[in-house]
Amino acid sequence: MIKYLGSKRLLLPAILSAVDALPDVATVIDLFSGTSRVGHALKRSGRRVLANDHNAYAEALARCYVEADRERWLEPATQLIAELDALPGCPGYVTETFCEQSRYFRPENGARIDAIRDEIAARELPAELLAIALVSLMEAADRVDSTTGVQMAYLKSWAPRALNPLRLRVPELLPRAAHGAGEAHGLDALDAARTLSGDLAYLDPPYNQHKYLGNYHVWETLVRWDAPPVYGVAHKRIDCRTRGSAFNSKPRMAGALRAVLDALDVRHVLVSFSDEGYLTREQLIELLSTRGQVSVLDFEHKRYVGAQIGIHSPSGKKVGRVSHLKNTESLYIVSS
Repeated sequence: MIKYLGSKRLLLPAILSAVDALPDVATVIDLFSGTSRVGHALKRSGRRVLANDHNAYAEALARCYVEADRERWLEPATQLIAELDALPGCPGYVTETFCEQSRYFRPENGARIDAIRDEIAARELPAELLAIALVSLMEAADRVDSTTGVQMAYLKSWAPRALNPLRLRVPELLPRAAHGAGEAHGLDALDAARTLSGDLAYLDPPYNQHKYLGNYHVWETLVRWDAPPVYGVAHKRIDCRTRGSAFNSKPRMAGALRAVLDALDVRHVLVSFSDEGYLTREQLIELLSTRGQVSVLDFEHKRYVGAQIGIHSPSGKKVGRVSHLKNTESLYIVSS
C-alpha cells in the first residue's frame, strides 16, 4: 500500500484484537478509510466492511481492497495489469506538472504514468476493475516517487527509488468475507454515518490541521484525471484551497465528532486518535461516554517523518529544534 501519514500498520494487531473482544461484530463501518489498510485487515478476518472516505483516491483504494473480491476480479485484473504495464511512455499532464514543473517523478516514469492513466480512462472499465487498475498505478508511482512520504514537497535530489523504472503489480485482492460483500463509498463522514449501519464503527478521523487532500493531492489528481490548475511550489490542486473538513478545524472538531456519533447506527464504536490532536483525552471520553462505557489503550510511536528529519530553512539548512520525536496513539473502545 502507499506510504501514508497516520497509517495504522503498526496498530493493526491491537485494532483487530479490540474488535475480536467485542461481541457479535460481523459488519464494520470504516468511516475515514484512508488507505483501507484497516478495512483490508478486517475483511481478511471475515467481517463485512463498509468503507467510506470523501477523497477520490481513498474511495478507489477502498473499492479495490474492500469491495473487489479476489474470486471475481483476480483473473481479469491480472490480464489488464499486464497489458497496461507493457505500454510505452507518452508525456502528458503528469510529466509536465509533476516532473518538469516540479520533481515528484523522473520524466520517464511520468510519461509511463500518463500513458497508462490515459489507457485506463479509454477502456471504460467496470467500477471494481477500474479501482484495481488505479490502485495498481498509484502504488507503482508511490514506489518511484521522490518525496518523504507526503506531497507537501519533493526532495531537492532524487530519492534512490525514483531512479527505478515504474512497474505495475496486481494489488492484494482478498476473497469475499464470510459475513458478506464489502462496499466502498465516497461520502462526507456525517452523510455516511446517517446512511450506513452495522455492528461497529471504526473512526480514524483527521485530528489536527494537516489535510489529507493536501498531503496526497497527486493521488487525487491521478484518480480524478481532471488536469486541475495547480499552485505553489508543491503544485497542489487548486481545490486544496477550498475543499476542507470540520475535523481539520480546532473550533469545529468537537461538534463534528459529536454529530457523527449521534448519527451512527451501531452498537460499538472504536476510535483511533493521537495526543497531537485537537481534542484532549478528557474531551474524547466525555464525547464517547454518551454512547456507552469507554476504555482506552495507549501505544507510543515515532512521530511523522517530518519530525524525524527536523526543521529546515528554504535553503536546506537545519534550523530550530523539534519539540519531541514520539507521540501516543490511543484506541478508545466504546461498547453499549
